[in-house]
Order: sequence, then C-alpha cells, then structure tokens
Amino acid sequence: YFGQPHILVRFMGIRSAKEIRPARYIAMVWVLLSLAAAVVVGIAGRSYLGAKGIILSAVDSETVFMRLVTDLFPSLIAGVLLSAILAAIMSTADSQLLVTSSAITGDFYQAVFRRGASDRELLWVGRVTVILIALVAGLLASDQNSSVFKLVSYAWAGFGAAFGPVVLLSLYWPKMTRNGALAGILTGGLTVVIWKNLSGGLFDIYEIVPGILLSLVTIVTVSWLGKSPNTEITDEFAAVASENKK
Repeated sequence: YFGQPHILVRFMGIRSAKEIRPARYIAMVWVLLSLAAAVVVGIAGRSYLGAKGIILSAVDSETVFMRLVTDLFPSLIAGVLLSAILAAIMSTADSQLLVTSSAITGDFYQAVFRRGASDRELLWVGRVTVILIALVAGLLASDQNSSVFKLVSYAWAGFGAAFGPVVLLSLYWPKMTRNGALAGILTGGLTVVIWKNLSGGLFDIYEIVPGILLSLVTIVTVSWLGKSPNTEITDEFAAVASENKK
C-alpha cells in the first residue's frame, strides 16, 4: 500500500534528494522480485508436497518455505536460508517498533500531554512504548486460530486506508488541508475496522478498497469546504515539485 511507514523512514533518512529517484526504482524492482519469488515458492511447495500426499492447512501453509528448505537442501545451506527468514522478520519488526514508538512519543505524548518534556523523559516514554507494543504483538501472535497472512492483510488494510490517500494527495494535490488529512485518516481507519466486522455480499470485498475510496472522498470534501492552505504551504509545495522535475 502507499505510505508504508517502515519504507518512508528509509527515504526520509536518505543522504541526498538526488538519490530519491534511483532509490525508488530500486525499491520497486526489489518488491516485484520478492513478491514474485513468494508466489513461486508457494506454487513449488504446493506441487512438491502435494506429490508426497501432504495437504497443508491454512495455518501450516505459511511454513511451506521452511518445509521445502529442510527437505531439499543440506543442513548447512538450510540453516543459512532459515536464518534469512529471521533477518527479514527482525528488519521489519525493528522498523515498525521504532516508527510506532516515535509517533506515539513525539506526535501524541509530547504534542498533547507534555510539550516541555525533556529528552530523557521522551527517551523513557519511547522505551516503554516499544515494550508495550511488543507485548501486544506477542499476544496477537499467540492466537492459534490466526495466521500471519490474515494479520498482515488486516494491518496493511488499516495502514493503507488511513495513510495511503494522505500520502498520495500530499504529493500531488496542494489544496489538501490539515483538517482534510485528519478526517481522511480517521475515515479510512474506521472504515477498515467496521468493514472487517461485516460479511456477505458487498462486505466480502477486501476492506482496504472501500477504506481508500472513502478516505479520498473525505479528504477532498473537507479540504474544499474548509479554508485553503496558507501561501507558505503552497509555495513550499511548488518549490518541491519544481525541484523534482529537474
């Protein structure tokens, strides 16, 4: 989805604006390769295990890569490949934890409750936040009836519907306002939660679709009805757009 926090922070930490253009192509190619490889692994695993008379359940099917690795490769190579799974998990987990912690610490705790909080206080709030989020993640993962795919699908729908439209419009539509962005975030997130708990007919559509559509409509509507962005914002938008065209 558009606006993935753990991807955006990589671009925000880039050394030079000139490196953004090649970086985005590298990112897109890598995503295409990794997703294509995941599909190939799934097809290969289904064929290989099916030929051996093994039928995996919805939960067990998520271990098909590990099953293929342990069956087809020597122990040393299998160990290296399995460690790659842990590396990918740790890479994503630390990014998500840090992004969430910094958002709660800076955008919520400091902005709403303690504007004059010291750096040491914010540091401890961030650490406690990381621990709490990790505990919640552990509780979600302990559900035997759930699966990684379902959890990720639901989480991505929420993130995508809440932040995707805002990120896109902030890049290409200079008339978006602060209130429009906030309304879009709330609408997208709430739509996903409500849609997920309904079923049948139209509600069987993946919840990110109605979430993004309603978020876009809300952002545009609220922005048009409210005050236009001030000149400073529009001038900055025009300057960045001009720089990107070079």
